[in-house]
Amino acid sequence: MNSLRDKVVIITGASSGIGMAAAQAFAAQGAKVVIAARSIEKLIALEHQLSHLTEVLPVKADVTSEQDCKNLVEHTVARFGKIDILVNNAGISMRAMFRDLDLSVIKNLMDVNFWGTVYCTKYALPHILKTQGSVVGVISIAGFKGLPARTGYSASKFAVYGFLDTLRIEHLKDNLHVMIFAPGFTASNIRESALTADGSHQGTTPRDESKMMSAEECANHLIRGIKKRKAQVVLTFIGKLTVLLNKFIPRVVDRLEYNFMKKEPDSPLK
Repeated sequence: MNSLRDKVVIITGASSGIGMAAAQAFAAQGAKVVIAARSIEKLIALEHQLSHLTEVLPVKADVTSEQDCKNLVEHTVARFGKIDILVNNAGISMRAMFRDLDLSVIKNLMDVNFWGTVYCTKYALPHILKTQGSVVGVISIAGFKGLPARTGYSASKFAVYGFLDTLRIEHLKDNLHVMIFAPGFTASNIRESALTADGSHQGTTPRDESKMMSAEECANHLIRGIKKRKAQVVLTFIGKLTVLLNKFIPRVVDRLEYNFMKKEPDSPLK
């Protein structure tokens, strides 16, 4: 895929962070962009920002609702007649020890991160198979290696990895492109909106966002991966190193990861 011009792209979680940056990057390359999120006000603001570049369709959608995901696909096909790329980006995080965690938090994370991906992919897949297009899942390094104090987050991202990896194998003969995209630590609002042990929002980030990869740079990597039809993209030095070392010295990585994460301000790790 050398050009994205006139490709129809659906992006979930498009109202902020990586999703918004991806919408901007796709629009700059001439793709027709369908932006989905729970806040229609933020989507309309983004539509106004991008409308001079391309056609933009904002669709209010909560990915935990199967009907919303179905409606998202139906609105897209009604407007543009096809779907070339689905970017399953909507997601939430958490920070708490499992022993302290209300189980509703894990259910919430699975509903958004895993089931949101499943629902959107289920209804978009017949259309993407027709265009021999791309299904993308934005996961995390936590989808390759368990992240302490993020049991629900890691579980949901591991689940997305397994789902999409299997989907790729099922459609090997259909020329379906399936890409698992793991950004690593990227500047976004995901840590501010992360859930605590009782399900309330964390409200502030425990990390220095200015030292992370920008959402814009992350979006550019996403587009390059789609153009090259890569099966997997892992970003950042720490992310790549973690995935590599875990293949050979997983118990050492356990200790390194624990010590790294416990340095966060107010870390639940001791």
